Amino acid sequence: MTDPAAPPMATVRPPVAALLLGYAGLLPPMIGIAIRVVDPAKGGMMLALSLLYAALILSFLGGIWWGAAAARVHGAALTLWLAVAVVPTLVALAAGAVLFASVVSAAAIVAAGLLAALLVDMALVRAGHVPPWWMTLRVPLSVGLAALTLLAGLLAQR
Repeated sequence: MTDPAAPPMATVRPPVAALLLGYAGLLPPMIGIAIRVVDPAKGGMMLALSLLYAALILSFLGGIWWGAAAARVHGAALTLWLAVAVVPTLVALAAGAVLFASVVSAAAIVAAGLLAALLVDMALVRAGHVPPWWMTLRVPLSVGLAALTLLAGLLAQR
């Protein structure tokens, strides 16, 4: 017997809270970029924070993957998923390592990581480890944050 209050499993529309909170996550880099455009003197630090924020979000995605796998997978498959889940944090760390040499390179590394993360997100959906609506939310958020991260990196070079 199914719970009538439970949402249908076949839905591809994310819950309203996921949409609102997900898209609100694009505000920090948008604000940082806006401040840089309006007040270049103060904008440099805001762009640096935007890049740091994107790296944190990339690492956060790995944490989501870890939790999704840990809740549903066992044995050798779990080991593989957990290993994949630590990669975003390592990519974010690599971006931090090159940040002082090249802001644009650091931004490109994080943006590439965000876009590559979509491949893992798709695998999670196919394996049934995340809800069916997952990609409806993940694609625009990852592409949006990747674009904002690249823009912040380019503006920081100026």
